[in-house]
Amino acid sequence: MAILEDVKKELPADAEISDSAYEGSELIYYTKNKAFLTDSLPAIKKLVGKFKKRIEIRADPAIIMDEEKTVEFIRKAVPKEAGIKDIYFEPEFAKVVIHAEKPGIVIGRSGEVLAEIRNKTFWTPDIRRAPAIDSEIIRSIRKMLHNEAGYRKKFLQETGKKIYSEGKEVEWVRITALGAFRQVGKSAVLVQTPQSKILLDCGIDVSATGNRPYPYLDAPEFQIQALDAVVISHAHLDHAGFVPYLYEYGYRGPLYCTRPTRDTMTLLQLDFIQICQRENKKAPYSSKAIEEMIKHCIPLEYGEVSDITPDIRLTLNNAGHILGSATTHLNVGNGQYNFLYTGDLKYENTKMFDKAYTDYARVECVLIEGTYGAKTDTLPPGEKGEEYLIAKVKEVKERGGKVIIPSFAVGRAQEVIAMLMDSDIDMTVYLDGMLWDATAINTAYPEFMSKAMQSKILHQGKNPFMDPRLKGVGSQKERMAIIESAEPCVILATSGMLVGGPVMNYLENFAGNEKNALLFVGYQAEGTMGRRIQKGWTHIQMDNGRAMELKLEIGTVKGLSGHSDFSQLMAFIAAFRTKPKKILVNHCENMKCVEFAKEAHKYFGVETMAPKLLETIRLK
Repeated sequence: MAILEDVKKELPADAEISDSAYEGSELIYYTKNKAFLTDSLPAIKKLVGKFKKRIEIRADPAIIMDEEKTVEFIRKAVPKEAGIKDIYFEPEFAKVVIHAEKPGIVIGRSGEVLAEIRNKTFWTPDIRRAPAIDSEIIRSIRKMLHNEAGYRKKFLQETGKKIYSEGKEVEWVRITALGAFRQVGKSAVLVQTPQSKILLDCGIDVSATGNRPYPYLDAPEFQIQALDAVVISHAHLDHAGFVPYLYEYGYRGPLYCTRPTRDTMTLLQLDFIQICQRENKKAPYSSKAIEEMIKHCIPLEYGEVSDITPDIRLTLNNAGHILGSATTHLNVGNGQYNFLYTGDLKYENTKMFDKAYTDYARVECVLIEGTYGAKTDTLPPGEKGEEYLIAKVKEVKERGGKVIIPSFAVGRAQEVIAMLMDSDIDMTVYLDGMLWDATAINTAYPEFMSKAMQSKILHQGKNPFMDPRLKGVGSQKERMAIIESAEPCVILATSGMLVGGPVMNYLENFAGNEKNALLFVGYQAEGTMGRRIQKGWTHIQMDNGRAMELKLEIGTVKGLSGHSDFSQLMAFIAAFRTKPKKILVNHCENMKCVEFAKEAHKYFGVETMAPKLLETIRLK
């Protein structure tokens, strides 16, 4: 509690502070002085510089404008082209939340519209981008957070009290390998100091057949109730699919990730439950646990430094992998030790994302993924893959065929959509399965895309996800209309490895026509239908028992991986401002992890390791 009082003492005597509170790591002060509220920025900047904390001034409820009058004022102050979709209030935080199609117009040039709203109504405006494609997931999440504002306020206050409790000396730092070490899938890393226990990722191995699909949360080092925080690098199920399990069994602490990760992992987790139900399997958690996860999520922006325990500060930065994916930088003991967990990483500019961030002042230890970490792993440039994709689609159109592209809903699909929409192909591109919902989430967060893509969407009005050639498929009736149509088209559909999903419907109907084509754009795991076809099988058996001969063209688009190859991984580490003292490797096959660790030792001349599952490594 001391820091709240320490900052308050530094505020002007006439500030009329009526209350102060924690909101996670933020320090919030409520004032009854209207003049101080409108002119507090210089004083706050000075205090932020001194205390190195995030500080905000808000209006005491006694001075804020009536809600009805505030709505009327906002509607007049904000130009109509902003496309305001919704305005609602959270009195618990003295906030007015404005959903708009063009948030930049609500903010105004140099923030003058936003300042006018705040200075005239005294509410603190919170601007959110309305997705260009309606998203039920985003709408439900935002509605739930609004309804739970009272609970969220108490939760954030309690979290802040724990963060700002008295810190201890950091004598040691260690990590325990709970999942995705010398393997791919079920990522989970426990980071411990004398005072903190942080879980980095908590995934599921969705392709596990007979093997343990979940992390080792029964390890002696791990206790759900003892966790101080959970940090999620990105939304894919192998990194975030098991998070609700923590809340199912009593964890009520904070979850840190980016907003797109929060929304997208919710979509994938709900789908996972539905798949379990369809396959008559017991899901490891309920939809109620997913709701608890959302309630306890504290989203962060790229580059935002946030205290998450008394001795650990967290910063998330672009990982270049999928929308909202982040590298996790932990500053331990006020700079005594710096640990970087990459999660899944792409160190190359792509159609959708800039390459992963590397401008770290210090990194003593990096835990890096090695999916393609063998020295022989060389991925062609993304441009080559794009050229092949567009050329092949045009070729199929010329002969009057249809193109089936099996794809995962999140990540690769949006990259392929951006490529197709950036070309001159004159064909309808259909999105089937969860692809449409995942793409809708992308339309709400262009600021998490590359600078080039942001420019196209926000300034040039060229949003690839709003292209008229793009259409969603929402029913079996619409699916059959595509199948029965003679018009050439492109169909992106789940599942990405041909292990079920709507893509099988198209394959069954199009397989016998050599005018058509099946193009793989993602990894096909051993044992899947996709891998067998990719290997050259021309006769396959469907789940319904029907034998099928494949006469359509089979192709693989290379260079579209969301992971880095060997040379890119090495270049990523080499780009740090200072050389790390220790390099750990995970998220790759057994021998590949060992090989990458050996090569990294040769190249950088530092200690390297490929830890095994359940090993604990002391870092400091």
